Amino acid sequence: MSRPVPQCPIRPGEPCTLCQAFVTGPEDCQTVKLVMEDDELREMLAVKRREYRERKNATGPRR
Repeated sequence: MSRPVPQCPIRPGEPCTLCQAFVTGPEDCQTVKLVMEDDELREMLAVKRREYRERKNATGPRR
């Protein structure tokens, strides 16, 4: 059985690509940590996630 691919918390709709050295997933990604600790960046991320959900809902379910 294959394991689910973790999604990148700061790139809505994209998988975690382990884009930093020595990272095992979103849980220890320093970029994610920095974004989540910064109020302004976290708000910008919330806007991006909201826009992503709206686009996804507008196109309907994928097959």
